[in-house]
Amino acid sequence: MPAEGSDGFPIADGSGLRAAFLQESGLFFGEEILLKSRDVARAVILTALAVALSPVFIPVGVAKCFPAQHMVNVLAAVMLGPVYAVIVAAAAAVIRNILGLGTLLAFPGGMIGALLAGLAYLATKKTVAAGVGEVIGTGLLGALASAWIVAPVFMHKTMPLVALLIAFSISTMGGTLIGLIALNLLRKAGVWKP
Repeated sequence: MPAEGSDGFPIADGSGLRAAFLQESGLFFGEEILLKSRDVARAVILTALAVALSPVFIPVGVAKCFPAQHMVNVLAAVMLGPVYAVIVAAAAAVIRNILGLGTLLAFPGGMIGALLAGLAYLATKKTVAAGVGEVIGTGLLGALASAWIVAPVFMHKTMPLVALLIAFSISTMGGTLIGLIALNLLRKAGVWKP
């Protein structure tokens, strides 16, 4: 019988989706390690990369679409798991907004895609699934959340849904493709192993 945490779920033996999620994320409960320093370092590097590449964007009205963020989302989702991927996307969005390089649309645009990419990879162990998760999460769900919630509620602006769907989809498809190519190169160089 696998070891159980205080909540009764298996924690470190790799059985079950919840245990796999916790292992992939580097988050454990009880006496287990809370964060892996190598994963934290990778998350910081990926956040810095997303911010450093922020000058490359696609303007759509008040929105700015960042293909580099979607590349980073795929890298973080596959290399670090869904929790770190969302943290990287959120941290990059906060920093870009503080520096005046982004908008509030960066939060749903990046974080939803990162979450779905991480969950898709976690469930399938296929990098292409992470790419599909990123495209659906950002291109569809992120655009919907941006147009229906973030823009009207927090920015007090109306954003045309079709424009956001097109812009977010183009941005995420390009960034996702670059991310998948980068993962392949990192695997061949021995930096990352699936």
